[in-house]
Amino acid sequence: MEEFAALIKELDSTNKTTVKVAALTRYFQRVPGKDKVWAIAILSHRRPPRPVNTTLLRTFAAELAQIPLWLFEESYHIVGDLAETIALVIPPSEENSEKSLSQYLDEIIDLKAATESEKKEYLHENWLALNYYERFVFTKLITGSFRIGVSQKLMTRALSKATDIDEDVLAYKLMGDWDPQKISFEKLILEENEEDYLSKPYPFYLAYAIEGEPGDLGDPAEWSAEHKWDGIRAQVVVRNGEVFVWSRGEELVTDKYPEFSDFTKVLPDGTVLDGEILPFPEGEIGTFNDLQTRIGRKNVSKALLKKTPVILKAYDLLEWQGEDLRKKPFSERREILEELHSKVGHEELPLHLSHTISFERWEEAVAERERAREVRSEGLMLKRWDSPYLVGRKKGDWWKWKVEPLTIDAVLTYAMRGHGRRSNLFTDYTFGLWDEEKEELVTFAKAYSGLTDAEFRQVDAFIKKNTLERFGPVRSVKPELVFEIAFEGIAESNRHKSGVATRFPRILRWRQDKKIEEANTLEDLKALIPK
Repeated sequence: MEEFAALIKELDSTNKTTVKVAALTRYFQRVPGKDKVWAIAILSHRRPPRPVNTTLLRTFAAELAQIPLWLFEESYHIVGDLAETIALVIPPSEENSEKSLSQYLDEIIDLKAATESEKKEYLHENWLALNYYERFVFTKLITGSFRIGVSQKLMTRALSKATDIDEDVLAYKLMGDWDPQKISFEKLILEENEEDYLSKPYPFYLAYAIEGEPGDLGDPAEWSAEHKWDGIRAQVVVRNGEVFVWSRGEELVTDKYPEFSDFTKVLPDGTVLDGEILPFPEGEIGTFNDLQTRIGRKNVSKALLKKTPVILKAYDLLEWQGEDLRKKPFSERREILEELHSKVGHEELPLHLSHTISFERWEEAVAERERAREVRSEGLMLKRWDSPYLVGRKKGDWWKWKVEPLTIDAVLTYAMRGHGRRSNLFTDYTFGLWDEEKEELVTFAKAYSGLTDAEFRQVDAFIKKNTLERFGPVRSVKPELVFEIAFEGIAESNRHKSGVATRFPRILRWRQDKKIEEANTLEDLKALIPK
């Protein structure tokens, strides 16, 4: 546990990717195989079920700290994190436990079946046997809420450095329903299987936001335009009679999109498509809000598949019949892709083509961009016809040209403290709009970016002086401040009190020139929903 707690402390104290990768690499090189497996499981969200509910945890911790429960609760509301609160209020210990991470996790799994008194005895004993940070990490393992800013990609990069195994191969190895209690590090990571290489995608080519005017790019005849679809960027790989689906975050998500399994019936081995996964309810492109009902689901039910089917909107062909096409110009790759789609595309197959648009004048491209929301896109992609498919984000050949964000003037209604360097300030805000019938403000969005440090300090001072009520870490605020909120997309939603979901809401500016009576209404917001 000492090694793992030290790792988490180092990961939690930096935002630098290189430092995180180095810390993880050292950990994977140093600890026994069983601890490596459990660390991989925890960092890839395969945590054991919670053995003790939070009510009991708070009660047990208050008893051990010899403080009344109300004082513990007040402390918790100020600190904002249960594990950190427990680590702080329990008497300090200079001891280090000699038990390993895997020993602790085996015990935590067994603890679920224990009686309440046995759980209390176990927690008291181990809280007192651990120093502050070990106690914090131990409690995080108990609660299951381990969020430390380590992505699957970052972890596989460190594993790759520690083992000299290709990152893409590791990502494939870590996919699936493996059990950290039953599998060894050798079986999970080190054993070489031929099929590990079948799924390998290509590094994604990413576009820069357009700088200046599109006319600055030169002759429009040299450029292709297509709509920038608002879904999940993906590569679909067909090899050896199998299909593999990779997200842009380089996560293997094949099991999330069973619709694509039919590609093996019509696409030859050695085909890699680049495109966008889009929701397609009732035979039309849906909103990202529709797609969110599929994202993060462990099991995709038949009912969900029927309610929110998906398609792949393909816009590039990276491999064809086993040949890497990336060095060929975009025009040639598109020609092969269009020929392929004309042969295999049909209504039942969830493979659609993202059509290219040629134009003689840039004004035509401007007009097409203006109808982006009409067709459920974010704007246009501009790609030079002679461009190869490069690696990563490169300037010059691919540009994204998004539509201007939607905006609305809203009233600050609730606030929470921020994180990291802003943990002493209220910087996480909830905003409301007027319901004219009820003559009240209805919350519709949360945002925590867009103001300067000086403005955040000013708003923080206002919040502290004008708090109406406290709900744990949340404060309701006297409705007085108006902010212009920008967002990329909007859709109806029965999951939100306002009946509306906004995409990527952020603060555009503080409208100190406006009174709350001048803020917008819910009807104003709903009028922005595409018809």
